[in-house]
Amino acid sequence: MTAPVPVEFDTRMMARAVQLARRARYSAMPNPHVGCVLARDEQVIGEGYTQPAGGEHAEIQALRAAGNAAGATAYVTLEPCSHRGRTGPCADALIAAGVSRVVAAMTDPNPQVTGQGLARLAAAGAIVECGLLEAEARRLIPGFIARMSRGRGRVRAKLAMSLDGRTAMASGESQWITGPAARADGQRLRAMSCAIVTGSGTVLADDCALTVRAAELGLAPAAAALAAQRQPLRVVLDSRLQTPPDARVLAAGAPTLLCYAADGNAAPAPAADHIEYLPLPRAAAARGLDLALLMEALAARQCNEILVESGPRLAGALLQAGLLDAMIIYMAPALLGDAARPLLHLPLARMADKVSLQVEDVRRVGRDWRFTVAPAQGACSSG
Repeated sequence: MTAPVPVEFDTRMMARAVQLARRARYSAMPNPHVGCVLARDEQVIGEGYTQPAGGEHAEIQALRAAGNAAGATAYVTLEPCSHRGRTGPCADALIAAGVSRVVAAMTDPNPQVTGQGLARLAAAGAIVECGLLEAEARRLIPGFIARMSRGRGRVRAKLAMSLDGRTAMASGESQWITGPAARADGQRLRAMSCAIVTGSGTVLADDCALTVRAAELGLAPAAAALAAQRQPLRVVLDSRLQTPPDARVLAAGAPTLLCYAADGNAAPAPAADHIEYLPLPRAAAARGLDLALLMEALAARQCNEILVESGPRLAGALLQAGLLDAMIIYMAPALLGDAARPLLHLPLARMADKVSLQVEDVRRVGRDWRFTVAPAQGACSSG
């Protein structure tokens, strides 16, 4: 009879699987990034992590590295898949390889497949365990979990402000409030996102490209090149179709979704292959487009992580609609004065109307500070 594996070894192997999964955080989308370790007789025989879409899943990479995995234990950060997508079911591959035990950190949050991969493994005779380092595994893929559980991905706004809470001078001049380290950190947020959302006002004012640029990521060259290969979907909210045809956000090299008001606008003429137009209804009692329907449309496009880079009006509208999960605010030790533009457009009149926030993380980034804050329970409408 095989001796039981020490709990300490199991924990160390799952921690290594979590570490491996992080290597795919810039490249696995729209798939969740997963890590896998294969071990036998308390020796690692194979490791893997999710490859770019269409490539091998973590388990397949680990099996390929191991060569012979008969009798091994597989440590996986997410339940092995039981369905066929672009690749075959990983549960079947583990069974065919003779893996005798599977330890998963968490079940697949997709309600259509939850538990089926583990059930298939158990039916084939493998010992199946689930829940080891689950909290750490869930922190790897919050956007995927959100999309599977509530029908829209995780939405975060990236904002930069001065110490007095200003984002640009009254003229609109805003480059640069923060330093190079904060801007590189923001580039890495882009690289981890499936979609970047902005408004036409930001496009007209800044002519932003909204692309991931390898040279600005602050990563090792090979990692930066891999991260920049997959460009997020650029989403422009432009109710009146004001975006100039030569705007950088429409340039080739990354896909763009141009959203416009369904009423009062003729359907745009066909554009380049990388540009798509999406008509949206206007929001009730608001000037802009229906933001909840936008998030549904992005979920249908398998967008797990959605980053908002916009002016104060769109960011404020998302917050008031209850569609912002968090704000990542870079604060520079500088003052722009009371005539400069505010962080958010929030027409609040009474102290009772204030929006309460929970501080989730504070860290120094170069000479600046980065705050991650989330709306407190019940702070905003449900949208």
